[in-house]
Amino acid sequence: MLMDRRAFLGALALLASPLAARAQQAGRMPRVGYLSLSSAEDDKSRLRAFQQGLRELGYFEGKNILVEQRYALGAVEKFRELATELVRLKVDVLVEYGRLDIVKSLAGKIPVVFFVHTDPVGLGYVTSFARPGGTITGLSDQHGDTAAKRLELLKELVPSVSRVAVLFNPANPIVPPQLKSLHAAASALRIAVLPLGIKGSDGLDAAFRVIGKERPGGIFVIGDAILGGLAPRIAESAIKRRLPTIGTTRNNADAGFLIAYGANFEDLWRRAATYVDKVLKGAHPGDLPIEQASKWDLVVNLKTAKALGLTIPPSLLQRADQVIDP
Repeated sequence: MLMDRRAFLGALALLASPLAARAQQAGRMPRVGYLSLSSAEDDKSRLRAFQQGLRELGYFEGKNILVEQRYALGAVEKFRELATELVRLKVDVLVEYGRLDIVKSLAGKIPVVFFVHTDPVGLGYVTSFARPGGTITGLSDQHGDTAAKRLELLKELVPSVSRVAVLFNPANPIVPPQLKSLHAAASALRIAVLPLGIKGSDGLDAAFRVIGKERPGGIFVIGDAILGGLAPRIAESAIKRRLPTIGTTRNNADAGFLIAYGANFEDLWRRAATYVDKVLKGAHPGDLPIEQASKWDLVVNLKTAKALGLTIPPSLLQRADQVIDP
C-alpha cells in the first residue's frame, strides 16, 4: 500500500524530532513542567487559560500530555527547590512565571518558555526578541513601558495627587528598569515618588508604617508575583488610609485595588501553549520569536471607589474593559 507523499514527509519530520521521539517511547506522554512563584489560587484563571490553549492545539491532560504543576507561594527558595525538582523529572518543556533567572540557571538543556517577562533582552536572558537564541523563549508584558500610562490614570482619578508611594520587590531583577521608567514619568507629571521595597508580609507592614507617616496621595504597585499574593492586604491597608491604588493585572483590581492597567495575563498564558506545542514538535526555543502583549486590560473597581469616597469620571468608565460593581 502506497503512502501519500505528504503523510510520508510528515512522518519523517515527527520521527526526526528528539522530543517527539522521546514521547513515543513505550507510550510515554510528553511532560510539561508548570512552575509559578504565585499560589494555585492566584494562578487559577491563568492556569485555565493555559489549559484552554493546550486543548485548542489538541492536548488533553492525562490523555496525551502531562502537566506537572508546582507553586512556590511567594517563596523564592521554594521556587528554586521546585525548579530543581522539575529538572530532575526531566520534563520536556518547563513553563515558568516569576523568576526566569533561577530557571535559566537550573534548566540546562531543557527548553524553557516564560509566560511573561518585562525585559528578557535587557537582563540578558535572551539575545533578542526576534531570535532569542539558546533554550529560552516566551512572551513579554511590556509593563515597564506602561508605567507612565498607569501614573497618568492615577492622576486622572485624583488630580490633586502630588506624591505617590511605589511598592516593589527589590529582589526581583525586573524592577530596576521599571523604576527608572516610573521616575521619568513621575517627573514629567510633577509627582514625587516615595519608593518602598517589600520582600514579604513583614516588609508590607513596615511600608505602611512609612506611608502612614509620609502621607502620599496614592499607591503605585510594580507588578510582581510576590506582591500579587499580597494584593488583598495592600488593598485593605490602602482603603483604611483612604488611598487609591493602581496595579497591573485584573487580579489586583479583583483584590480591591482602585484601578489596574496592563497586559491581559490570561491571553499571554493561553498563547504560551503555542510555544509548548512547537517545542514538543521539535522547534528550538531560540528560533521562536518572543511575542509581545496584544491585549490590554483597564479595570476599575467601583466598590473600592465608593469606599474611598471617589467619583470615577464617566470618560474613564467608558474606556474600561471591566468595571467591578459594588
